[in-house]
Amino acid sequence: MKRRSVLAAGAGLSAGLLLPAGRASAATYGGYAMAYFTESPTMAAARYALHLAVSADGLNWTPLNQNNPVATPTLGSKGLRDPFILRKQDGTFVVLATDLNGTDWAYQSQYLHVWDSADLRTFTGYRLLKVHSLATHAWAPEAVWDSARGQYAVVYSAVNSSGHNVLMVSWTADFRTATEGTVFYDPGYDAIDGSFVTVGGVNYMYYKNNTNSTLLGTRSSSFNPGSFSVYTSAIGPGRGVEAPNIVKSNTADVWWMWGDTWSPNGRFFCWQSTNIPGGAWTLLNDRAYTQPLNSKHPGLTPITSAEMTALLSRYGAPAWNRIKSYNFPDRYIRHADNVGRIDAYPFDPYQDQLWTVVPGLADSTAVSFRSVNYPSMYLRHANYSMVLSAPDGTTTFNADATFRRTPGLADSTWTSFQSYNFPDRYLRHSNYVLRIDPLTSSSSTTDKQDATFRVGY
Repeated sequence: MKRRSVLAAGAGLSAGLLLPAGRASAATYGGYAMAYFTESPTMAAARYALHLAVSADGLNWTPLNQNNPVATPTLGSKGLRDPFILRKQDGTFVVLATDLNGTDWAYQSQYLHVWDSADLRTFTGYRLLKVHSLATHAWAPEAVWDSARGQYAVVYSAVNSSGHNVLMVSWTADFRTATEGTVFYDPGYDAIDGSFVTVGGVNYMYYKNNTNSTLLGTRSSSFNPGSFSVYTSAIGPGRGVEAPNIVKSNTADVWWMWGDTWSPNGRFFCWQSTNIPGGAWTLLNDRAYTQPLNSKHPGLTPITSAEMTALLSRYGAPAWNRIKSYNFPDRYIRHADNVGRIDAYPFDPYQDQLWTVVPGLADSTAVSFRSVNYPSMYLRHANYSMVLSAPDGTTTFNADATFRRTPGLADSTWTSFQSYNFPDRYLRHSNYVLRIDPLTSSSSTTDKQDATFRVGY
């Protein structure tokens, strides 16, 4: 299920319209906000409430509020999925979301969760918005301003008389009342998760073909129901994907389209395009982006630098870090049975990948890695292998658990970790297990990559 609208190319426009007074132009946006809910493979992280993250570059994300919810539904099912953020014509925000708590797909709600927000720091006017009277759900809402009607089109997925999911539309001026839903787009098969972007006066909608879990792009010169037609071939990462969400770079004529796996595994994919009218998308390597921990069904919107600073001030950055492998960027440093290793995200217990990076036990100018879920234990080397262990009060342990951060051996914008007491050795993975090995400038490319990491969230 699905998400959000975006800026028109290079002209300070949103949904193809001149921005009203008081609303940031494209040139003034300095960051991005992402809305999501959380799940993990065993559902240990399942929280069906509104979560937020921010990013300066649109690719690497900082969860807010320690990755805890910032707003929780109290009506309907008392849970949400598929949150969407729209910056309205007056510059304030509205948040829409599916009324569904968990994975009870038989639950039939004709309503959407709605919040108002001036700044994404406070959420007011919480309510349910009825969008249809059918005996079916209303999934994955997105809204877009339609200047021809002078109203917002709220597009969502529902089963109508066709017997399969179609994209429906209800019109609203205030997100308090809406017209009875009507079919917006029906390709003749199960279709969900519509997302809009306007480029050069043309409206583009990407959606999920729910029969084969691929994405398709459509376009139209209007937002009239029935006016969109497919113009791309199927887009996919080689396995099931849903929840397309397009956002434009704040600094270049580049668009990113995010997608989510359909399962609780919560793996995001990201494609890049410089030519939406041409329908060309390139799947990015995981090295290029990092999704928020356990995030599902992203909803992105550009924000100003001041708004991003205020959000970080209000909610704070996480007190922990995740550490990504350079040459296996789908894997993160974690402990398992007290052994240090890298494993493919996502996994449970998800806390095994969370580290408090503290001043080095042997040297405060260096760092040590304290486990979040075993806070009395640290990563240290023993016989050159990395293990999770509790301090024994010796200087040897402190030295074994201390590392100096250096520019990444494979990429200076990343990080390598030099052993404090064996300075010719660096933290690296080998067959996915962590150890310290001698490395120099003449070491192989693979060895350097094995010893290069990104410290993020």
